[in-house]
Amino acid sequence: MEEKKSVFHVLYGINVNEHTETKNNLTYLSWAWAWAKVKENYPNATYTIYENADGLFYHTDGRTAWVKTGVTINGLEHIEYLPVMDNRNRSIPLDNITSFDVNKAVQRSLTKAAARHGLGLYIYAGEDLPSDEQEAAREQQEAAIATAVAEMMAVTSNEELNRVWLKWQGSVPHEKGSEFYNAAIEMGRKYPKAS
Repeated sequence: MEEKKSVFHVLYGINVNEHTETKNNLTYLSWAWAWAKVKENYPNATYTIYENADGLFYHTDGRTAWVKTGVTINGLEHIEYLPVMDNRNRSIPLDNITSFDVNKAVQRSLTKAAARHGLGLYIYAGEDLPSDEQEAAREQQEAAIATAVAEMMAVTSNEELNRVWLKWQGSVPHEKGSEFYNAAIEMGRKYPKAS
């Protein structure tokens, strides 16, 4: 009797290299192809685009914005936060964000949420690094910092603040004065620890 493979095992085993493109030394997976592959293997898969309190598809700290999406396969949802960025992968100031920018961030965020289920995850793990590895690593670190800060600024409780802190403290600079540290302090003031 053949053992049934996990969702992660099935999706991680799919070669996505022919469906990627490189921009600014970073590799991207086609969102349309990624979603088609997920649905081909798991027809009941769904996705969610989380709206803010005003019904908009982005969340904001008043300076920049990020999107929050989730992909659910077989009852397990993986959520991804992604800053709304320009073509150089830098956060766009809130006043300059267009619906096109938000839509692009949503599609990229959904692709990354699918990657958390396994599809193309190795792209984000660095196994398909661009030729200029140092520049790519710097850009990826900046994107990770932006994502970590966006997640921190989206917390709604001290418990969630602690979860986000633990999630990112090993991946992004978190020393006093860093962007992530400052975001944690700001949200800590908003959601103080219960005594």
